[in-house]
Amino acid sequence: MKSLFENIDFEPPESLKIKSLASLVENLPKSSKWMKILGSFSETEDFSRLEDFLISEYSSNYCFPKPDQIFRSLQLTPFENVRVVILGQDPYHGMGQADGLAFSVPNGVKTPPSLRNIIVEMGNDIGGELRSTDLSSLSAQGILLLNTCLTVRNSAPGSHRGKGWETLINSILTELNNGRNRICFVLWGKDAEILGGKLDAQKHKVFKSAHPSPLSAHRGFFGSKPFSNVNKALIELGFDEINWLM
Repeated sequence: MKSLFENIDFEPPESLKIKSLASLVENLPKSSKWMKILGSFSETEDFSRLEDFLISEYSSNYCFPKPDQIFRSLQLTPFENVRVVILGQDPYHGMGQADGLAFSVPNGVKTPPSLRNIIVEMGNDIGGELRSTDLSSLSAQGILLLNTCLTVRNSAPGSHRGKGWETLINSILTELNNGRNRICFVLWGKDAEILGGKLDAQKHKVFKSAHPSPLSAHRGFFGSKPFSNVNKALIELGFDEINWLM
C-alpha cells in the first residue's frame, strides 16, 4: 500500500521553502573551515545553479530534509573533529525521514530499508544493535555522515543529482584529504566511490563497498564489516574506537 504522503501535490508551507542558500548556514561558526569551503563554493557557477534550482524545488514541491537541516552534518561535526567520513548517496525521500545526517532518521520514524540493512550488518559485524535511529551520537564522536547529494524531492530518489551538490561535496572531500591526516573514509555505493576516487589512501584509510540499499546490499555491503574495520584502523592511527551502539 502506498504511503498517504507518497505523492503530495499541494504547495509546501513558507517554513519549508528556501529563500537563499546563504541563509541556511547561519548556524555554522563564521570562522569555521566549513564556512570557508562554503564561501568558496558560493563564488562558483554551480552554486548559483544549485541555489536557483533549490529555491524553485522547495517552493513547488515537498523536498527533504527541511531547509534548516540541510547542513546539519557540518553543524554537528566540525572539520577539525572529523575522524570518520561515511559517504552515501542522497537523503531518504519519504515524508519525515531525512534529518540532515546520512542514513539517520528521527526516533519513532519507521526504519528505512537502507538503515535496516546497516543494522543487520552491524549485528553480524560487531554483535550489537543501534539503540537509536537518530545517528547524531555518531556525529558527536567525529563521524561526518554525508551524502553525495544533500537534498531530494518527495518520492523521487536521485531527483537532485547533477544540480551542483557534487561540486560542494567534492570540495569537502578534497579539503579533508589535503588538510587533515589519518581519516577513515567509508564509501558506500558507486556515487560515493566516484567522488572519493582521488582520496589519498597512503595518508588515510579508505573503505569501499556496495550501498546498503536493498537493491545492492547483497552485492558487497553485507559481509564488508565496515564497523570493525574502521575501529581497527582507528586504533592503528592512534585514535579511540567508535562506539557504534550508542
